[in-house]
Amino acid sequence: MAGIAGIAARKKTDQVKRMLEKISYRGDSGAKIIERHDSTLGAVWLEAEAEPTPRVLQERAVWDGGRPPLPKHTALEQERSPFALTAVTSDGMLLARDALGACPLYYGRTAEGSMCFASEVKALLEVAEDIREFPPGTSYDSQEGFQTFFAPEQEPDLDQAPEEIAAQLRSKLEKAVSRQTGTGELGCWLSGHSASNSLAAIARPNVEELHTFAVGTPGTPDLDYAQRAASLLQAEHHEITVTLDEVLAPLPAVIWYLESFDVPLVRSSVTRFLAAKRAADYVDIMLFDEGAKELFGSNATLDEPPPGQSVDQTVDSAQRLYDSALQRVDRCTVPHGLVGHTPFLDLDFFEFSLSIPPELRARQGGVTADAWILRQALAYLLPEELLRSTDTDMWCGAGVGFLLALSAEDQITDQEFYRERVLPNGWKLHDKEELMYYRIFRERFGELDDLSWMRRTEQANSTT
Repeated sequence: MAGIAGIAARKKTDQVKRMLEKISYRGDSGAKIIERHDSTLGAVWLEAEAEPTPRVLQERAVWDGGRPPLPKHTALEQERSPFALTAVTSDGMLLARDALGACPLYYGRTAEGSMCFASEVKALLEVAEDIREFPPGTSYDSQEGFQTFFAPEQEPDLDQAPEEIAAQLRSKLEKAVSRQTGTGELGCWLSGHSASNSLAAIARPNVEELHTFAVGTPGTPDLDYAQRAASLLQAEHHEITVTLDEVLAPLPAVIWYLESFDVPLVRSSVTRFLAAKRAADYVDIMLFDEGAKELFGSNATLDEPPPGQSVDQTVDSAQRLYDSALQRVDRCTVPHGLVGHTPFLDLDFFEFSLSIPPELRARQGGVTADAWILRQALAYLLPEELLRSTDTDMWCGAGVGFLLALSAEDQITDQEFYRERVLPNGWKLHDKEELMYYRIFRERFGELDDLSWMRRTEQANSTT
């Protein structure tokens, strides 16, 4: 991914340079600053994203993403690839973000009232007030304000035999993987979840060398499942076993890049951050299975849901992927110079998945069957045992959640927790683990009165 920043005002080159310095790790292969009309725009980018673009974009725009659309509403509606785009137009400055929010973008106002933007919040803190996350599938300009050009919607359920739906699903996922990978070396995250095994299996025949990566404490399920999948696929497997100290060591960096102290987000990011750090020694592109659980997750805790309930839950989850799953992938890969891809959130695959009847996504004949239709689609690639999920949260299968919760209990007394649990903005921290993360956050970002741009899970799970 690249990094972009700018201010809708003239002669702001020095300020924009300082903004880009805050996120310089987002690109070390190229940089530029554009001053046109009443705007100053800047960008840094990775070599992997230095693709040819129309001259009008080179001279008038900055963007994150490999293939940005032209700054026109019709072009934004038609674009299927991830992007965050800012362009100087005849009416001022246009901002836009891709349909699902794979590319990060935040905005605010300077003290003088000028619109400003950046890929990450840390680049805005010194210049902006009232910082907000830019909504996915949305554009903004000074004339029309905010306009939505995409929103996840449930399509009418497919009226086809399960076998036909499975075949179409398989084809969609194969095309998504093909679009997001080359033919040389490729990295793939592996875990105890069937989705990651599936991505590796699809990619394997088309790449010269597949490197797989798994992180966990010794003897945990994720490591066992990953090893078996990697051996079957003849991948170059990299197993990263961690102790408590090795789990705690990257926390300051993880929280700095995430710009968050949300417990589930931090927990799930630690393992991916460690995997991406190792992967950077071998590959430039890495696949992750984010989005699969939201689209095909188990409903094991529910009775047979009323018609439409599972659909509504899926669409609602999909609308918030940008500040959870997609944020996790972006912030864990970019600092290491990697491009992270999420084939399950390829827009064509994503939209098709929403049209699959809910009982096929997670149930068959009223019996809980996690990712049933996905397993049917990919049964030709892997044995059944590797297409079944461990059905745990992503930090449990790796054993990381337990270590982090235990460390927080050891570090923080009950008195300290009750004394520090109320933040300046009025939020009340849920537990000691969240306080442990917040202390690190405060050291790096200061004690902020406004955290409106940060998503925070309603009730953090710190018991597993």
